[in-house]
Amino acid sequence: MLKKILMTGVVLALSVNVASAKELKSIGISLGSMGNPFFIALAKGAEFEAKKTNPNVKVLTVGYDYDLGKQNTQIDNFIAAGVDLILLNPGDPNAIEPAIRRAQAAGIKVVAVDTAAKGADATVTTNNVQAGEVACQYLADKMGGKGDMIIVNGPQVSSVIDRVKGCKDVIAKTSIKILSSDQDAKGSRDGGLAVMQSLLTRFQKVDGVFAINDPEAIGSELAAKQIHRTNFPITAVDGAPDAETALKDAKSPQFVASASQDPFMMARLAVQAGVKLLNGETLEHPVQLMDSKLVTRDNVGSYKGWTSDRN
Repeated sequence: MLKKILMTGVVLALSVNVASAKELKSIGISLGSMGNPFFIALAKGAEFEAKKTNPNVKVLTVGYDYDLGKQNTQIDNFIAAGVDLILLNPGDPNAIEPAIRRAQAAGIKVVAVDTAAKGADATVTTNNVQAGEVACQYLADKMGGKGDMIIVNGPQVSSVIDRVKGCKDVIAKTSIKILSSDQDAKGSRDGGLAVMQSLLTRFQKVDGVFAINDPEAIGSELAAKQIHRTNFPITAVDGAPDAETALKDAKSPQFVASASQDPFMMARLAVQAGVKLLNGETLEHPVQLMDSKLVTRDNVGSYKGWTSDRN
């Protein structure tokens, strides 16, 4: 009798697992801007992995152009289209939660990429604390562990907050003084230019700069060039195509390193997590952090960047 009960339990357990499994037939992807090479690489990685799972999968990729209202509409459109999985780079990690809950109520799994989103079933992002650490350790070494530095900050999303934390953790172990760390350069080249112009006017002695991403770093370098303040190194996070170009340019030696991200693999891991969830699996690590690798003027020649062929 006991054996019969146990066997019945096994059959029921198998039935539950089979019932909870769902094939990936369609995926909706909502990203910051499809004019940004980071998100282009991310979209390519997601499509590559989704088609490995199901060659006939339907992939709907859109950019919300940093408009949260537009992203909410896109998620509602995904729900109406009956997608199985949503990948999103949240416009606001907290404000997007109601849209995520609507998708989940419709039986859709939601995975956040690049930046955490409240309520998401899983998250895959760069280990941004570690990225800030390696970028600022390299900077500190270039500065000889002393002097005055600036942190060019950005929008207060989890990735930026973590990069600044990692940087400050490293700098706290040195004799370096941080002159400024609260100026938001909006994550853009123009923002980096404007903020650095102001800070270089304010501070006559600067020995190093850490920018939270490559566009801000390149804008900061331009500001320094304009007023002939090119005697300090600049590091950042991203490993973007523009950073590759800058690191290969012998005529612009000020930008010395970028802690790279891998959006193609990030998206692949996000799809893999989503497929496991569709199959009724419990994720051992619902938050996956990808370590960053430092790209410098010395190793940029062997760097496999965002736009390189991947598989």
